[in-house]
Amino acid sequence: MIRPTRPALLLIATAIAMSAAAVAAADSFDSRAESFRSALVSHGVNATDPDHAGIWKAATPPLGSMRGEFESNDPIGLSAGVRIKADCSINWVDPDSGKLYCFSSATSLVVFLDTPHSYLARAMKNWDATQAAVRSGAVDPR
Repeated sequence: MIRPTRPALLLIATAIAMSAAAVAAADSFDSRAESFRSALVSHGVNATDPDHAGIWKAATPPLGSMRGEFESNDPIGLSAGVRIKADCSINWVDPDSGKLYCFSSATSLVVFLDTPHSYLARAMKNWDATQAAVRSGAVDPR
């Protein structure tokens, strides 16, 4: 019988301990993944439903519970002359006026925060023009 040396025994013990740790980590990951999936299901998130798909849609406020300025249209879109409806899950409150503005994406909010007052001025100008066109019947209100 061959007798293993002390370094060989240490190497074997380390390999066994590492494999046990890997198994424990995998079990922990599986339980966290299952917990995450069950949280999504409990919030009614269904990946086949485009209005509720995605990780952040689990935190979307109930429809109609939040109303932002510009009828909850994204100020970045309005500043470019386009109406982009937002669900207000991403929002900003103007510290000067206390008004709530809703954004269609985090990217939109980040760009907006570079110069919020200039974007708001352009959005207000385009919003007023859009509202005047809607009142005259020249534009569809949607």
